[in-house]
Amino acid sequence: MVIQRIQSLMLLIAAVLTAVFCFVPFASVETGSAVSAVMVKDAAVLLILNIVVGLLMFLIIFMYRDLRRQMRMTLLAMVLLCASIVTCGFIVFVGIPGAELVLLGGVSLLVLALLFALLAYRGMKRDHRLLTSADRLR
Repeated sequence: MVIQRIQSLMLLIAAVLTAVFCFVPFASVETGSAVSAVMVKDAAVLLILNIVVGLLMFLIIFMYRDLRRQMRMTLLAMVLLCASIVTCGFIVFVGIPGAELVLLGGVSLLVLALLFALLAYRGMKRDHRLLTSADRLR
């Protein structure tokens, strides 16, 4: 089996990165002499948002028959990823006093997922332009 569209692979990578984010710490809190990790499961809103984004990214892969809908849903997923990044920052800086983001851990996974979703969107846009130019030639 050969993957015909590279954007399907990009969306799959973004979905996997979002799923992995649910299991890694995204912040650390120093309490006295010990450092404890803040996980996504500690914040229910963030957990639900990332599960929805991951499932949406996975479902978008199978919307290849309707390219316009696939592009709209990818934009929605990118907006939800941005909301997840903002929620993560809000939880760390407002919700938990003294917490620091783990940049090489959780937050970078969300940024990478956003980057892969953007690359997938660019591939869809390129396919859309190719289809419209082919329709003009008929």
